[in-house]
Amino acid sequence: MPSYTTTDIRNLALVGHGGTGKTSLAEALLVAGGAIHTAGQVEKGNTVADHTDEEKERGASVYSSVMHCDHEGHRINIIDTPGGADFVGQAIGPLYGVETAVVVINAANGIESGTRRMMERAKSANLCRMIVVNRIDAEDVDPAGVVAAIQESFGSECLPINLPTGGGTGVIGCFAITEGDSDLGPVSEAHTKIVEQVIEMDDALVEKYFEEGELPVEELHGVFERALREGHLVPICFTAATANVGVPELLSVIEKYMPNPCEGNKRVFLDGDGNEVTAEADASKDTIAHTFKVVNDRFGKLGVFRVFQGKVSRDSPVYIADGKKPAKLSHVYSLQGGEHVETDAAIAGDICAVIKVEEMDIGKVLKSGNGNAWKLKGEVYPKPMVGKAITPAKRGDEGKLGDALTKLSSEDPTVLIERDPQTHETVMYGVGEQHLRLVLDKMKSKYGVEVETAPPKIAYKETVTAYAEGHHRHKKQTGGAGQFGEVYCKVEPIPEEEREEVGAGLDFVDELVGESIPRGFLPAIRKGVEQALTGGALAGYPVEGVRVRIYDGKHHPVDSKEVAFVTAGKRAFLDAFHKAKPVLLEPMVTLEVTVPNANMGDITGDLSGKRGRVLGTDMLPGDLSVVKAVAPLAEVSNYQSQLKSVTGGQGSFTMEFSHYDPVPGNVQQQIVAQYKPKDEED
Repeated sequence: MPSYTTTDIRNLALVGHGGTGKTSLAEALLVAGGAIHTAGQVEKGNTVADHTDEEKERGASVYSSVMHCDHEGHRINIIDTPGGADFVGQAIGPLYGVETAVVVINAANGIESGTRRMMERAKSANLCRMIVVNRIDAEDVDPAGVVAAIQESFGSECLPINLPTGGGTGVIGCFAITEGDSDLGPVSEAHTKIVEQVIEMDDALVEKYFEEGELPVEELHGVFERALREGHLVPICFTAATANVGVPELLSVIEKYMPNPCEGNKRVFLDGDGNEVTAEADASKDTIAHTFKVVNDRFGKLGVFRVFQGKVSRDSPVYIADGKKPAKLSHVYSLQGGEHVETDAAIAGDICAVIKVEEMDIGKVLKSGNGNAWKLKGEVYPKPMVGKAITPAKRGDEGKLGDALTKLSSEDPTVLIERDPQTHETVMYGVGEQHLRLVLDKMKSKYGVEVETAPPKIAYKETVTAYAEGHHRHKKQTGGAGQFGEVYCKVEPIPEEEREEVGAGLDFVDELVGESIPRGFLPAIRKGVEQALTGGALAGYPVEGVRVRIYDGKHHPVDSKEVAFVTAGKRAFLDAFHKAKPVLLEPMVTLEVTVPNANMGDITGDLSGKRGRVLGTDMLPGDLSVVKAVAPLAEVSNYQSQLKSVTGGQGSFTMEFSHYDPVPGNVQQQIVAQYKPKDEED
């Protein structure tokens, strides 16, 4: 068993905008904790965190990396994450494995889009948050201005727990220390602010504070933890990681004040029946662990997990998801970047990994007993919306491509592979262009598969907007037994309020009276209608939202066969469909575009020109604005490059599917004109 206990563990994820020095800070913390002797440099490609070929080539983090150090009896688990918006999936996953999100800010650049994104993500994940203002030794840094911007953006609960001194050459504490000077003024003023913020959580302490004055720091520990858990306090620390300024002090703050697994906000799981189960950080209870990272490397499939309750060892039976047999865990490892350090067991609160367990996937829950699959409540990743249609560059590589796509999507929940039944394309979706480029490069270098890419076709849909009737008689004589079937039908749109009850696609209704058509032929008629729905009737896209009523027809006692009624049903439906004012539907997406104020007019005008509808704008601190809009996916499928061109690379955006809307008449005419239906024999 490990020499440390659950209360000795501190779990933290370094998150924030790209270029803030998260990886350098992780290196400095490892040095301060005695895990390594010398800090690596990102530029030289020798850091513990950025150990993959892709990261060394790019000189930046693109994957999360788990590390640890043991310092003064504490196990500090550190997860470095990428700051690029395209790699946000790798930054979100670790949030589900820690108690504390450490949001790193570049002192020279201040609040950036990634800062806001990860502060909100950490808050929605119900984590304790800390802010580290890094690179305070840079030229022309204004620490007071950075603190003011932080408080303006994220609230007055963001308060320094230590302060820079000597123009960024040192730091001094201001929670346990009451005297001294700093670059932000007297220590006593900062001390009073943070103590008063903390004691607001306890009326008895407030009364005692104003009666007695100073209170012992030890007496404030419990209320300090509560303030962190409830978001009433977000402490700010200052560092210059590459110069080792403030790093030992930061490590001390983490050990003394950041929550251990027993003190952080508890995680809630949903069992297979949807019941909530709250995990307790107790090694003696049944095991509950959650997988938040997967890597397919030279050793096999590596699954990284956080133990929330119980323990995981190679000797204990552990069931994964809804597995009926316990998984075989041959070894359990602590991670140090790309290195695996074997350990006896992972106790409650710890972060470890296992190798060659194929059942391990991101989001999978490990538990003591078998049964229905559990999941972590609130686990949410952004839906990937930027896609490329892919085909193997070489014949015969289809199998290799399938294997590569399976492994790549298992490592990243923001990689989505879909075979579009409408367009017959294999489409790979990602968060952005850089994200997709990384995945394609990895596919080639690691799995030896090259692909050709093209913009994916837009997944339009078809529906009707009015009532109509249709009829078709199918009669075919070939010398022997013939084919005969006649169908009358009615077609109308399914009202929106009924779609959840009857289904969004087809509501097939039997209104036959008597035996004009034997009911044994109804499945054949339905099959014909469904063929028409799948193949489309207006422009070749699937039809949805229609109610089809079969109310009359004829049959022949000898010549009526299923194939005849399949054709009759299909053609009767198509006859009615074209009379029922059919329309094309297009996917609409919601956009939130963050840009400098100077570009706001350009963005709103550009979106309006793309048939978008601007829903509103919000002003943000730091001379920024957020434009919220709804637009057709067809018009913004390449929005990343367009936004970069308009804002000079200073803009960012998020995109999510919203709903389907009718295509404007002129656009519909163009799409329909390009459709060339295949002739079919009767």
